[in-house]
Amino acid sequence: MIAFLADAAAAAPDAGWFMPGKGVLLAALALVSAAVLGSLWQARTGKPIRIRRIGGLDAVEEAVGRATEMGRPVLYVPGIQDMDNIQTVAGVTILGRVAKTVAEYDIEIEVPTTRSIVMTSAREAVSAAYMSAGRSDSFNPDRIYYVSDEQFAFVAYAGGMMQRKRPAACFYFGCFFAESLILAENGNSVGAIQIAGTAETSQLPFFVASCDYTLIGEEFFAASAYLSGEPDQLGTLRGQDIAKAIVWVLVIAAAALGTAAALLPGSALAGVAGAVRAAMGGS
Repeated sequence: MIAFLADAAAAAPDAGWFMPGKGVLLAALALVSAAVLGSLWQARTGKPIRIRRIGGLDAVEEAVGRATEMGRPVLYVPGIQDMDNIQTVAGVTILGRVAKTVAEYDIEIEVPTTRSIVMTSAREAVSAAYMSAGRSDSFNPDRIYYVSDEQFAFVAYAGGMMQRKRPAACFYFGCFFAESLILAENGNSVGAIQIAGTAETSQLPFFVASCDYTLIGEEFFAASAYLSGEPDQLGTLRGQDIAKAIVWVLVIAAAALGTAAALLPGSALAGVAGAVRAAMGGS
């Protein structure tokens, strides 16, 4: 037995720190880390971080102001998934910002939910927003409530509530599926300003077609950093954007190099392309 183990150990390959051909991945990791950490350092030292304006979020105050003028409530739907879905987390985060504007304008907000944990989280977010606005006495937890876990039972309630209360502004931020168009069409039927945000690519066309403003994909996840203005969030967002821009440049350069190598098989470019391919673990 001892001899067998000794032979197996001798036959096993030597363990190394790095896998051959994975140097490019290590370089990419170092590049992304440097971009994020550098942007975080810049944000924490007080240097301004500029990010592109997001039209849908800039329209929040306009939508709430219109609801105030018309004396009608605001509807906010944080998706139909639980808090283990990152889109729901982002939706509840944005709810806090919308609720603060609602509190400042002193109007009613309705937040129907499909999960009890989402209801609890939404109540905490709205309560903190009202306290931050100095209107904690106006907070009504009964306006943030659980409806049903069933998708179309929830949307049937939400559609009926829209027809009864006729909200002037509707916000849909979270994970949505087939109910997205039903909600948005009900909002259109009562003349509401509608702002939506989701990362579900199958539902984005419906929101784009039926809402006034739509946060598409990563805009939705960047919303919390955009609204909060916190240096750490802004720095992380900027670092990720820098890394993506570098990846775009590298992809274009690699495509151009591969095309040139294919057109000129005996040239130096073909040798460079082969070296790059080998460095990335290719053959």
